[in-house]
Formats: sequence, structure tokens, C-alpha cells
Amino acid sequence: MNDRDRYSDQEIRDILLSVRSIAIVGASANKVRPSYFVATYMVAKGYDVAPINPGSAGTEIADSMTYASLADLPGPVDMVDYFRKPEFLPNFAAEIMHMPELPRIVWMQLGIRDEAVASALEMAGIKVIQNRCPKIEYARLCGEIGWCGFNRRVISSKKPKLKSGYQHFSLGEDHA
Repeated sequence: MNDRDRYSDQEIRDILLSVRSIAIVGASANKVRPSYFVATYMVAKGYDVAPINPGSAGTEIADSMTYASLADLPGPVDMVDYFRKPEFLPNFAAEIMHMPELPRIVWMQLGIRDEAVASALEMAGIKVIQNRCPKIEYARLCGEIGWCGFNRRVISSKKPKLKSGYQHFSLGEDHA
């Protein structure tokens, strides 16, 4: 295990609070796919989401315009969430490096990790999170995941902050 396998709750919380825009590479228009659910959840939490899917470019996924590639984004994003197969990571890293303005964070979904790619991105000044899901981490840190019976590894006497909507918690600072 190395440092990239350990992320403190505060580190994850700080990332999720500082990010405003997220490009989701590999977002699916299929409503039963995890990438669709993550996109929908992050939009509901107030993030500006830009789905990346060449087959769905020009349409909407999770009420957000979909782009064919990172190069097609109309502007910079704070974070890129990678939802594709690990064998495509080297090409993905090259695409990141060609962006006019580099994202501050590259987040690789559950089961996705590559030390060489992570090192290259970090050398370019990009924070890398591997083998984690921002939706799961957000739900865990704000308390929502506890509704499903999951151990959220957080003990607190503080009452969660409700946002608008049915059982809708925030991390402490509103994104909406």
C-alpha cells in the first residue's frame, strides 16, 4: 500500500468542497449504468457536470450537454472523473495534458488505478485520487450513505445540514 491508497476524510471533503465543475469521461446515457447515476447525483448536489461520451455528443446526459472529448469542452473544469477501462488510461493522460487549462483533480473510479499515470499527472501539478467514487465519498461524508446501512466511518454528534429536497444533505457548504 502506498500514499495513493490512503486519503483522509478531510482531504476528500476539501476536494469535494473546492470543486465546482466535473467532466465525467465515460458517462453513459443508459440510466442503469453507474456513470449515469454518478452524473445525476453530482448534478443534484450542485456541481456543473460535463459528460464525455463520443457516442452521445450533442445530446444530454443527466440534464447536461455531452461532449465527444475533453478537447471539445467549452471551458476549463476543476475535476475530471475517469469512468473508462484501465487500459485506456495512457491515452486519457495524454488527452488531459493537451487540455488548454489543466484540471486541479483527476479522479479515477473504483477499481481504476495506474501508478505511472498518477505519477505523470501529479508531476504536472494535478491531484490524483484513485480507486474511489466521488458519489460514494460525498454520500459517506455527508451521512446519506448511512441510510442504506453502510458504515460511513464517521462518528459525529453534529446534525447533518439539510439542503432543499427530500433527505438531501450537504458537506457543509452549498453547491446549489
